[in-house]
Amino acid sequence: MAKNDADSPPPPYNSVGVHTQPTLKPYEEVVYGSNPGLTFPNQPRYIPQYPPPVVAPPVITPSLPPKKKNGCCENKAQIYKAAAAAVLVLALLGVAIWLGVYYGTRKLSDTGYGGGDDDDKNQPDDDNILTKYDTCPNNTYQCDGIKNCQLGTDETNCVEFGENNSLQVKTVEDGRFLPVCYNGWNKVYSDLVCSQLGFRQSYSSTPIVAKAPTGLQLISRPLSLIQGLLRVSYCESTVSLQCVDCGKQPSQSRIIGGTVAKSGQWPWQLSLQFKGSHVCGGVLISPDFVLTAAHCFPSAMVSAENWNVYAGIVSLDKLTQPYLVQKIIINENYNSRTNDQDVALLKLKSPVSFNDNVQPACLPVVGQQFPQGTRCWTSGFGTTQAGSAVVSKDLMEVSVDILDTQVCNTPSVYSGAVTKYMICAGKLQGGKDSCQGDSGGPLVCQGDSRWYLVGLTSWGSGCGERNKPGVYTRVSSALPWIYSRMQQEKP
Repeated sequence: MAKNDADSPPPPYNSVGVHTQPTLKPYEEVVYGSNPGLTFPNQPRYIPQYPPPVVAPPVITPSLPPKKKNGCCENKAQIYKAAAAAVLVLALLGVAIWLGVYYGTRKLSDTGYGGGDDDDKNQPDDDNILTKYDTCPNNTYQCDGIKNCQLGTDETNCVEFGENNSLQVKTVEDGRFLPVCYNGWNKVYSDLVCSQLGFRQSYSSTPIVAKAPTGLQLISRPLSLIQGLLRVSYCESTVSLQCVDCGKQPSQSRIIGGTVAKSGQWPWQLSLQFKGSHVCGGVLISPDFVLTAAHCFPSAMVSAENWNVYAGIVSLDKLTQPYLVQKIIINENYNSRTNDQDVALLKLKSPVSFNDNVQPACLPVVGQQFPQGTRCWTSGFGTTQAGSAVVSKDLMEVSVDILDTQVCNTPSVYSGAVTKYMICAGKLQGGKDSCQGDSGGPLVCQGDSRWYLVGLTSWGSGCGERNKPGVYTRVSSALPWIYSRMQQEKP
């Protein structure tokens, strides 16, 4: 994590213990670009782990019999026949591969989930990654409380949270999201909603003054999905619901500008380790789920059993008992060439126990704004120098400013490479930034008394360079995907 500007002295590198990782070779650097022909040097913000090379078994070629003085023509004919047969086999194999790729790609894009512009050809068909796509009858209605699709996707993305955590549910009649009337509401319904979204239970619910007279009133019906229990009505007050107590920061003392974090200061920060080595950061969002970056899981690193998640640590030399990963779910629209929609969800085998050092970050609510100039924070165990493959043993923190996307897309910065699914943060003059090993870690901003997860560390050109701020996955744009996957994988 490159963190220091001219006003802040550099951290004492020679006094900081490090955890050595495999060296990143120049030709292994990933280069992303969003426009055709647009490329620029940048650093993937994770520490890559390279598997041992696979040695192919030797191919034994039978030797040709010695030529006979009077049989040269016969030998030449045999060689020509063998060569022709080999060419024919290769041609048939090529056609078969082309047909498989062509029709396989069409099948994914036709579903509407496969991301037709996804250029990642390295994503494996692994049981740990969500690769199935749903099938639905023609008469399916969205958000009517009845699961008609095979995977239930017709009943996901039916619930969202607005200002003041206002519970809003999508109506089957016209697709609007309306607030839920507080009249008749109780903890049973709160737990129902939160369980539906992938949380274990609710944390709190309170009434808030209705901003508009129209809302959704509970009707008497056996409990099912919340969208099946409501009808449009008049509301005086509506439901404010929290599924998890989040965004609390027990330790708040800090020094601005690239310093070692204290215990409990960023309690949602996680270390994701592959076979015992720190590779990426992660963010705790519930007892069972972790958000991180999709690019942390190349094809050789998608086996959930090889990953451990460490919570509540501020030093890689003082690890706690790890949490094991049950499933790695990569956004199916993630594009490895442009790094667009760079988000993944980890489901843990056992729930995380919360304490002063371990707390979830709050997911942003719909419409929540953190405009240009908002001072936010990013943290991680990443390197303190661009191109290094040696991470910091200590959890580092740095304050960064939200930057306008139009500024980030100017020719002097990233020339249009920042999409609507990304957000820039840092200093245009350089000096304060995330770096390798910080990938998937949090960019958090304070709203009211809680901290909200605004971004996930994704990519950047170098670390801390002038006019090259950090680029983060915009979490608000990923909310529908996050909640739908949590709902499908709920404990």
